[in-house]
Amino acid sequence: MTDTPDFSADPVLALSAALIARPSLTPDDGGCIDLLTARLAPHGFRLERFDCGGVRNLWARRGDASPVVCFAGHVDVVPSGPESAWQSQPFVPEIRDGHLYGRGAADMKASLAAFVVAIEAFVAAHPDHAGSIAVLLTSDEEGAAIDGTVKVVEALRARGERLDWCIVGEPTCEARFGDTIKNGRRGSLSAVMKVRGQQGHVAYPERARNPIHALAPALAELAATVWDDGDDFFPPTSCQVSNIHAGTGANNVIPGECGLLFNFRFAPVSSAEELKARSEAIFRRHGLDYEIDWQLSGKPFRTGRGPLLAALTAAIRATTGTEPALSTSGGTSDGRFIAEICDEVAEFGPINATIHKVDECVALETLPALADVYRRVLNQLLAGESA
Repeated sequence: MTDTPDFSADPVLALSAALIARPSLTPDDGGCIDLLTARLAPHGFRLERFDCGGVRNLWARRGDASPVVCFAGHVDVVPSGPESAWQSQPFVPEIRDGHLYGRGAADMKASLAAFVVAIEAFVAAHPDHAGSIAVLLTSDEEGAAIDGTVKVVEALRARGERLDWCIVGEPTCEARFGDTIKNGRRGSLSAVMKVRGQQGHVAYPERARNPIHALAPALAELAATVWDDGDDFFPPTSCQVSNIHAGTGANNVIPGECGLLFNFRFAPVSSAEELKARSEAIFRRHGLDYEIDWQLSGKPFRTGRGPLLAALTAAIRATTGTEPALSTSGGTSDGRFIAEICDEVAEFGPINATIHKVDECVALETLPALADVYRRVLNQLLAGESA
C-alpha cells in the first residue's frame, strides 16, 4: 500500500526527500551541497569550500569561540543496482507503509536533514549561544575517500583549528531507533601481494616453481594467527583474504605468479606497523619470493566517556526512552579522519538494516526524533540545558 506522499508533513521529511531526489553517486554531489548551503547561509554560518579532485566539500561554521560542536556527514550514495529490482524509483522519494524510500534515505540523507533542522531550531531559540556550531559535508565517503573529509581536516589542522565534539550521522542503530551509538571504529589495513614462481608444464613440475603451492602454507599460517585479543571496547584483530588469482586459464600450465588481496580490521592494541612486520615475517619464513603493497585507509579511534557521549546518551534517552549501547563494530567511517583534530567523536543515526540495499528506507517516525536528539545535544553542550 502506498501512502499519500505529503512530504510537507515534517521539515526533516521534506528536506530528506529533496536530498534523495538529487542523485549523488560518488563523487557527484548531485546539487545536495548547494541545497544544504542555502539552508545554512541565513543562520550566520561562514561557508568555505574545499573541493578537490572532482569532490565537493563544505565547511560551515557559526561562531568563533570554543567549544565547537560539529555535525559531519556525506551526501554521496552508492549505486542503486538494477532499478527494476526496486518497488519505486531509487531517486524518486516515495512514502510507503510508514517509511520514506529512496537511495540514501538511511545512509545518510535523513541524518543530514535532521542536522539542519536541529540547528535551525536551536539557533532560533538561542541566537547568542556559547561556542560554535560547525557542519562538515563531503561527496567522497562511499568512494575512495581521498579527496573528501580528509582534505577538510588537513586544511583545518594547517590553520590550527580543532573541534571539541563531533557527531557523524552514520546509520548506527540495529533493531530499534536509539539502541546504538558508535564511539569508535577499528583500523583498516589492506595488502596487495604478488608471489613469484616460474611458469611451466604441469607434467614437468621439476622444471617450474608453482607460486600457489609456495603460498599455501604461508596463507594457512596467516589465517590461523591470533593477532591480539582485542580489548574492552574492540574485538580481536581480524585478517581476511578477499581474493586469490593465478593461472593462464589452461589446466596444463603452472602459473608464473599468484596474486593475493587481504585486509586487517584491527584494534588499537595492534599497530599497522606491527601487523605488517608480523605478516612479512611469515612470508619470509616460508621462503616466498614476493612483493607487497600496503595501504592504511584508517587508524582505529575510540571516544571514552565524556561530555559528548553523556549528552548524546541523555538526548537519546529523553527522545526515545531507549538506553543506547556503545559499539565499535562495523566498517570504517569518516570519523577516522575527524578524530585527528577532535578528541571526542561519536556516530549516531537511523536504523541501518536497509543501507546499500534495494528499497533502502527510513521510518517516518524516526525523522523528527533524529532532529530532536541532535537539538537536545546542542542544548546541553552549548546552552547548558538538560536533555
